[in-house]
Amino acid sequence: MENSKIRIGICGYGNLGKGVEKAILKNSDMELVAIFTRRNPNELKTFTGTKVYEISDLTNWKDNIDVLIMCGGSATDLPEQVPMYAGLFNTIDSFDTHAKIPEYFKNVDSKALQGGKISIISVGWDPGVFSQNRLLADSILPGANLYTFWGKGVSQGHSDAIRRIEGVKDARQYTIPIAEAMERVRSGENPVLSVREKHKRDCFVVACEGADKNRIENEIKNMPNYFDEYDTTVHFITEEELQANHSGMPHGGSVIACAKTGSDNKEVIEYSLNLDSNPEFTASILVAYARAAFRMNMSGDQGAKTVFDVSPALLSQKTQEEILKML
Repeated sequence: MENSKIRIGICGYGNLGKGVEKAILKNSDMELVAIFTRRNPNELKTFTGTKVYEISDLTNWKDNIDVLIMCGGSATDLPEQVPMYAGLFNTIDSFDTHAKIPEYFKNVDSKALQGGKISIISVGWDPGVFSQNRLLADSILPGANLYTFWGKGVSQGHSDAIRRIEGVKDARQYTIPIAEAMERVRSGENPVLSVREKHKRDCFVVACEGADKNRIENEIKNMPNYFDEYDTTVHFITEEELQANHSGMPHGGSVIACAKTGSDNKEVIEYSLNLDSNPEFTASILVAYARAAFRMNMSGDQGAKTVFDVSPALLSQKTQEEILKML
């Protein structure tokens, strides 16, 4: 196995799955062997020409895939699919419902341990890379005030959650940080900010013909874990308007930590992202963690993990000698 490539499978071929397919091309130690979908495989044309199979065929690939990258949505797909396959494959997923991560971790852990596999959950930039930056800042500056701002950008998870509502044909949701709140944090004021004071949410929705728009708007605004704690605006638009004005997938954000050291010296740590393509960037992170999952499992490690459990060196294609010299 040392001289062969890491064999990757993709489960789900939406924006994230397509991003993973492209990211694998930039990782010379990997090869994409199969893509799995709930749709009709014959109707899908892949970027790389990789063959597509029905998701029901996955169990037949147990010995031919080293890491399965799960590219479904957090609302309903991942909580069902990852525990189902975590005992058969090393898996990577981007489950991003923050409030449910502890429960989700336990569900996946038991299945991965049963199968002797590794499942790295909630991989992406938040949760994921941003989680690491929060932990690092909190460790370096104990008691620091930690702030996370997202956007402006399209949230895949929130957009997917809207699309699951009955009567919604398509949707995009923008998370928008409130500029005044960010400036108060950067100045070292250390304000206490509610969820509502840090962000607002703009939703652009294409409703199915004859759908009850009032019901859809109420369901969006009152959706727990997604919209109920935010000032949310819902705009109903045509499918043509959505394609013309909201077809891109930009995003970004910042983690800011503020604390004092020694004799009242103010310290501010900030880590920021500015992304043209949220799904392609997230996919790139998933692929790096697929390498780590393979290496960890080959060394005998098992069970569910998060980004906190993974050494950064395991993510890299570079050798230890190259890392020490270059980085």
